[in-house]
Amino acid sequence: MGIDITPQRAAGPDPLAGAADETRVEFADNRLLIDLCGAHDAHLARIEAETGVQILRRGNELRLLGEPEARGEAAQVLQALYGRLEAGHGLEAADIEAELRLGGAPATDLAPAGAPAGEALEIRTRKKHIRPRSRAQAAYLRSLMERELVFGIGPAGTGKTYLAVAVAVNMFIDGRVDRIVLSRPAVEAGERLGFLPGDMKDKVDPYMQPLYDALHDFLPGRQLARLIEEKRIEIAPLAFMRGRTLTNAFVVLDEAQNATAMQMKMFLTRLGEGSRMAITGDASQVDLPRGAVSGLHEAEARLKGIGEIGFTYFCAKDVVRHKLVARIIEAYERAGPLT
Repeated sequence: MGIDITPQRAAGPDPLAGAADETRVEFADNRLLIDLCGAHDAHLARIEAETGVQILRRGNELRLLGEPEARGEAAQVLQALYGRLEAGHGLEAADIEAELRLGGAPATDLAPAGAPAGEALEIRTRKKHIRPRSRAQAAYLRSLMERELVFGIGPAGTGKTYLAVAVAVNMFIDGRVDRIVLSRPAVEAGERLGFLPGDMKDKVDPYMQPLYDALHDFLPGRQLARLIEEKRIEIAPLAFMRGRTLTNAFVVLDEAQNATAMQMKMFLTRLGEGSRMAITGDASQVDLPRGAVSGLHEAEARLKGIGEIGFTYFCAKDVVRHKLVARIIEAYERAGPLT
């Protein structure tokens, strides 16, 4: 990668000599170093704020001042970001946040079991290549790739549904499944869809729009439209899953906290040969009528002891939307249950 890291103690005529231990990180390509630092060193400032180190730039070298552990973390983050630039990728604020969450862990360390040596954890689709942006996301992706039934539980904005759809598209493209089935409970209308205007598609689409949005991120529009028309990709409310057996499919149930206990059992038992399921939900945002038991809560309690089923839990620190979203979620969590 053209990087040299040299831990040492500040010395000599430098005005910072003796002030703190330092680590020097040297980069071979000064043009890439400019991109690494960001406009007005904004990227370095964000790394400083998160790790507590001070970063000084001298030529093609960055000097990290601070506690040894913090310096080590900052150096790993800088290496990971420089590696992205060497691979031809740009750097945005979201990439800085992602590497800070991951602590600069090499992408190859996050790869699923059985992956070829040196291969990074990456999901490839027609339009995007997806890499995890937190350790929880990495664990979730590995679980989705390795297990037939996976639960992703945590607050909004952590990428639970987005990553599940990405893996579904990836496996569909690779021929590992024959179709994709995406579902959601239509709780807001009590699933009495006849009260809404229009044909069945008009009635269903408002509830399913987040799933369409995710699919459009991964597949070209014309191809997606054709696959939906051929029913190789299906998007349907949970109520329409009853009586089906889903074979050779990747099935995603989104907003699972709004499924009743009976609906959840019904959905889980649709799993057929050659299929995989991902169940995603936010246990803190149950919209069921008062007194109704969330199927997500009950399934978690009943299935937790089955080793073949994967459970990944996300928290506010895993939120990959605007940084204020994480702080909002934390504030609500501190305040306790909503009345």
